[in-house]
Amino acid sequence: MSRAIMAERLAVEGELRSLAEKLERLLNTNARLFEENRSLKAAQEQLALERATLLAKNEQARSRVEAMITRLKAMEQNG
Repeated sequence: MSRAIMAERLAVEGELRSLAEKLERLLNTNARLFEENRSLKAAQEQLALERATLLAKNEQARSRVEAMITRLKAMEQNG
C-alpha cells in the first residue's frame, strides 16, 4: 500500500472518529434534554394542580367571608 493511500486512509479514519465523537455528544445532549423536558412537564403538572387547589381554597374563603358579612349586616339591622 502506498504512503498516499495510507495517509488518506488515516485521514478518513480520523474524520470518522471525530464524527462518532460528535454523534455521541449529540446523543448524550438529546438524552439529557429529553429527561429535563420530562422533569419540567411533571413540575408544570404539579404546579397546575397546586394552583387549582389554591384557587378552590380561595373561593371557599371568599364565600365564607361574604357569608359572615351578610350575617353581620343582618345582625346590625336586627340589633
